[in-house]
Amino acid sequence: MNLTDLNLFVRTADSGSITASAQQLDITPAAASAALKRLEKQLDTQLFIRSTRQLRITDEGERFLLHCRQALASIDEGKASIQQSQGKIAGQLRFSVSSDLGRNLVQPWLDEAMDEHPDLSLNLIVGDSVSDFYLDRVDVAMRYGELEDSSMVAFELATVDRIVCASPGYLAKQGEPQHPNELRNHNCLLYRLDKGLYDTWEFRDDQGRYRVKVAGNRESNDAEIVRRWAVADKGVLFKSRLDVAMDLQHGRLVQLFKGFQTPPLKVWLICPSRRQVTPAVLMLRDLLRQRCIELLSNSRDN
Repeated sequence: MNLTDLNLFVRTADSGSITASAQQLDITPAAASAALKRLEKQLDTQLFIRSTRQLRITDEGERFLLHCRQALASIDEGKASIQQSQGKIAGQLRFSVSSDLGRNLVQPWLDEAMDEHPDLSLNLIVGDSVSDFYLDRVDVAMRYGELEDSSMVAFELATVDRIVCASPGYLAKQGEPQHPNELRNHNCLLYRLDKGLYDTWEFRDDQGRYRVKVAGNRESNDAEIVRRWAVADKGVLFKSRLDVAMDLQHGRLVQLFKGFQTPPLKVWLICPSRRQVTPAVLMLRDLLRQRCIELLSNSRDN
């Protein structure tokens, strides 16, 4: 059987959509539909029940899906085993990263790695919504925060502090706040993710802890947009130092409240299982760890 057809079948079962699975494999819906029909003919059974409103997998399809997953996983493990035994950095890597890190930092680092390893192929997934490792077929992801699934393989890249910053232009017009409580008098740029709006900023110093409820006239679910607003003199930003490190170095943003501490974040490189830990992933781990540490160190000097 054609491996592409099997892969398409699994993705269609996961997404419940021929169009969605076709987009993932960069083929037309017509080609995807033809591939599924070809697979059904080979098996002499119906895998999906199709209607104008929905696509539903059959009982026979469910049984075949289990074996199909196992077959594809076994092939992937075989490829990884060969690469690991050869120490070869090759093959395709599906890498998920947040918008800020992906566009501003990681992309040029990945270009550097691919120039050094021409047999490596990259599929970069950029966005602030957390990718599903299995549905999106992600091999490795760079993520902030606490790990929610202990079964995954995680490499710590760095511990990052969050900082409040604003552009020199904004501070010249609105004045520079000296204490976190003064943020209530400033236009704070807000970021919204699946878990809600991040409008309570936490600080501490020798005098105590402060939880400041902030507000502003701009919010977005894209962290990169929020960073751009700050650079464009639109307000005050609360962000991971890593996300704004280049802005600090080049003077586009200025850190506020240097005498206060904020809850730190850990940055991880995560794989869904041991079989995804290929030489390419280990190379990526070492590269990202080195670059993050260098960048964080340089940004603290500003």
